[in-house]
Amino acid sequence: MRRVVMLSLVSVLLGCSTQHAPLAVQSDVDLKKYVGSWYEQARLPNKFQNSCVSDVRADYVLLADERLGVTNQCKNREAKVDQAQAVGRLNQSVSPVSNAKLQVRFAPAWLSWLPAVWGDYWIMKIEGDYQYSLVGTPNREYLWVLSRQPQADKKRVQDLLDYAQSQGFDVQKVIPTLQTEAN
Repeated sequence: MRRVVMLSLVSVLLGCSTQHAPLAVQSDVDLKKYVGSWYEQARLPNKFQNSCVSDVRADYVLLADERLGVTNQCKNREAKVDQAQAVGRLNQSVSPVSNAKLQVRFAPAWLSWLPAVWGDYWIMKIEGDYQYSLVGTPNREYLWVLSRQPQADKKRVQDLLDYAQSQGFDVQKVIPTLQTEAN
């Protein structure tokens, strides 16, 4: 009886697991060109952006130690700006190490030794000489379409979402981001 229960449990767990091919990333990311301001155009819903209703922006700076300084901001339901600071680094735990495979930490620096505080941030595609970026995670749970301008070309955004779908992301769940600032 115990063996049947164990086999049933294993088969249920295997049936629930979703296997994906390795996530393709941009092969030649120049972080010096990547830094600057990016405006979110669309994303897969996630709990840490639940309060964001518009004007989502990320600002990246290259730090002296080859890491990235990250400032994320958005407007909440009360039209106030919420802001979060983070640090980004190359993901040394994946092979091959690539400028496209980053990790980001929003937790305090004294917790940086914990692997769980680092989240994947993989640059899947860059278009238009660093005017558009598609960022996702290898488990396909997080996805962002970013542009350098608040108001992006809708066809470019859709092309990036189509590419994300070809990589196994459920783009039917993607929500557009309202940007109220003009270009």
